[in-house]
Amino acid sequence: MLPAVPQLPVLRQQFKDGKAQLTDHFKASRPTTSGATRLLRGLARHVDDTLSALWQQHGLPALAPGGALVAVGGYGRGELFPHSDVDVLVLLPGESTEAHPARDAVAAFITACWDIGIECGSSVRSVAECVAEARRDVTVQTSLLEARFVCGGRKSFDGLRRTLREAMDARAFFTAKTLEMKQRHVKHESTPYALEPNCKESPGGLRDLQVVIWVARAAGYGRTWAELAGHGLITPFEAQQLLKHEGTLKLIRARLHAMAGRREDRLVFDLQTAVAESFGLESTKGQRASEALMHRYYWAAKAVTQLNQILMLNIEERLMGVEKAPMRPITIRFFDRGGVLEVAHDDIYARDPHAILETFLVFAQTPGLQGLSARTLRALYNARNVMDAHFRRDPANRRLFMEILRQPSGQTHVLRLMNQTSVLGRYLWVFRRIVGRMQHDLFHVYTVDQHILMVVRNVRRFFIPEHAHEYPFCSQLAAEWDKPWILYLSAIFHDVAKGRGGDHSELGAHEVRQFNREHGVAGEDAQLVEFLVRHHLTMSHLAQKGDLSDAEVIRGFARLVATPRRLNALYLLTVADIRGTSPKVWNAWKGKLLEDLYRLTLRALGGAQPDTHAEIEARKAEARQILALHSALPGTEEPLWKTLEVSYFARHDAAEIAWHARALWRHLNSATPVVSARPSSVGEGLQVLVYSPDQPDLFARICGYFDNAGFSIQDAKIHTTRAGYALDTFQVVSTLVAGDDDGEIDHRSLISLVETQAAAALAAKGPLPEPRRGRVSRRVRSFPVIPRVALAPDERAQRWLLTVSASDRSGLLYAVARVLAAHHVNLQLAKVTTLGERVEDTFLVDGPELQKPKAQLRIESEILDAVS
Repeated sequence: MLPAVPQLPVLRQQFKDGKAQLTDHFKASRPTTSGATRLLRGLARHVDDTLSALWQQHGLPALAPGGALVAVGGYGRGELFPHSDVDVLVLLPGESTEAHPARDAVAAFITACWDIGIECGSSVRSVAECVAEARRDVTVQTSLLEARFVCGGRKSFDGLRRTLREAMDARAFFTAKTLEMKQRHVKHESTPYALEPNCKESPGGLRDLQVVIWVARAAGYGRTWAELAGHGLITPFEAQQLLKHEGTLKLIRARLHAMAGRREDRLVFDLQTAVAESFGLESTKGQRASEALMHRYYWAAKAVTQLNQILMLNIEERLMGVEKAPMRPITIRFFDRGGVLEVAHDDIYARDPHAILETFLVFAQTPGLQGLSARTLRALYNARNVMDAHFRRDPANRRLFMEILRQPSGQTHVLRLMNQTSVLGRYLWVFRRIVGRMQHDLFHVYTVDQHILMVVRNVRRFFIPEHAHEYPFCSQLAAEWDKPWILYLSAIFHDVAKGRGGDHSELGAHEVRQFNREHGVAGEDAQLVEFLVRHHLTMSHLAQKGDLSDAEVIRGFARLVATPRRLNALYLLTVADIRGTSPKVWNAWKGKLLEDLYRLTLRALGGAQPDTHAEIEARKAEARQILALHSALPGTEEPLWKTLEVSYFARHDAAEIAWHARALWRHLNSATPVVSARPSSVGEGLQVLVYSPDQPDLFARICGYFDNAGFSIQDAKIHTTRAGYALDTFQVVSTLVAGDDDGEIDHRSLISLVETQAAAALAAKGPLPEPRRGRVSRRVRSFPVIPRVALAPDERAQRWLLTVSASDRSGLLYAVARVLAAHHVNLQLAKVTTLGERVEDTFLVDGPELQKPKAQLRIESEILDAVS
């Protein structure tokens, strides 16, 4: 019969009060790493005491003589985060625990743990069973590696430790943990710079430090950073840095648990601001409190990533005997040892600081090198103080840096290595300021430094024949470009002034002008680099917001770029930049808009004066040829074309004009809406033609249909014929219909659905339905965009340009369209730009209401209310 446990309610209250007291004191105290350490150790001791009391109360010393309660996993380290699981091993004597007489008492003990509020992960094993399970499962082996005695029979515990130590195969364990770490890194995007990093599991998180201790402990090299230093695996300085960054990560994780009130190891958007404020961080004009917190986290994670790489390579070399591998000399200072670059002497950088940048030049120039050795990484890490102002001003170093950029290949890998080893930020001090700087603008998914290096990579790929299939037109332009280094340099500086509170394009242009002076970049090259940095956003903004059918718009852009060479460079940098913000931002439609702007501007730069009449006649002739290929009778197009203004032919290409004529020749006087759809000619999505007797709320009804049907409008061209019909063309993408296993969508059924449903929706009478308040993402909720609406006359004061910027959500465009319809504002052109989770919509509008200042204010105010 099991002994009664009358003290359980009392113990439950004691445990709850003790834990609350420790956590509340931590939350109320100034955030320090020593305070976090006291909390973690205090919680572990508190759980130790509670479990020991439960062990006694359940009579386990008598029922299982020689049995022991063992802390394993994270709890085994003697540190416990506020909401972490408590992993324990109940170690029972004998060969097997299957029929052990104490099993019922053990089950009751574990149930009592949960009853009093300890979230207990438990296992019940004998020593033999522990060893057998450890051989089968490296996770169990790792957990037992950190076993710590809590109470019971010390002799059994010591026997377990001794048996596990004898059974350990350090090499096999190292290999298993290395593979496990790589898999974990892949799962967490292989970057310490994720938007919502897991401060335990992500690259650069606490787990990366624990892996080092595990493999070192398995090999007998030590259990603490001090012991590893004693075995010569790390220097005293590295041990100090490891303790510092480990403390930062523990402090952030402990604060995260405390603020969330639950087990939460991800720095999710919803909690970043609260955690930042618990650190005493405040938002400023140039930086949110959450961005300051993430900057701190990313710096620690980056350092942990560096140190993890150094130590894992060092342990591997010592454990596997790789350090004895033969070396092939490259220069007097450097060797190739099994595909990694090895320095000739540990103090090479202290003796000659020029060797720091020479390391990366040699790496770029030597085929077959895959990385830097542990010795080289350590030498670079310990040479950081050598890279001071004198180092940055040294003419030899400036020549070396420019030589790296001018190499025929290798820039992507080299610049990433320079950033990982902190050399890039210490040489380019302006770059150091944006390392680990997050951009909470809803479309960048990388920190500024990672985005910049992604843009460099994208530019570099334009020059590599193997990647020509990705962007054939960019590769074609790159093949004719003589100085790739100009584009690499522009990419490095284009966003380098982010986060200062001013216009980062202008500030970046100032920074690169100074760089050019210091590094001997002069003449046209210097002017081009500065131009690219200053105007790296111009082409994208104009392509996505401007009316490219307006000859004056093209002439203005041509005057800005001035030469075909500048246009080519700006086009290549713009494509690389957009591609480097987020995988979701680029699409074929944006690509077409940019290429259209490029070709129109190149024609203007060639001296060809825009001849609208000749251009339109050429389009008509091409459209007639397309119609003939589709067996249309001669003259089929004329009845429709006679009703259309010149602006229609200026805004549509020949293929669209021919498609419209084929679709509408039988329906010119239709009393009901006509809808025709086809797969988009520029990639994903559909082109949808709507032809209907015009009415003030027609555009709003169309937007309402697309919103309800799960389509996102990317572009709209709006025309009204002389006969009073609306002829509107939309570029749409389905947000609901998924493709097959290969990502292909059945366009035929989708087209039939749209043509039937849209026509019925437009024929419906009655007032416009209220817009849906679409759900917004967590990211938008945490970092909302302040809605902005601007209404201004165009350059010729004939029409008005309405721009709307807001957080993206379903129903947004429909909400804007309803306001325009209510005020009888006519829409001529709509460009919908989605940047991640932010939208920037541009509308070309006219109407009598826009001539009245009070009515303008009303319209702007109502649109703001609609998008808020």
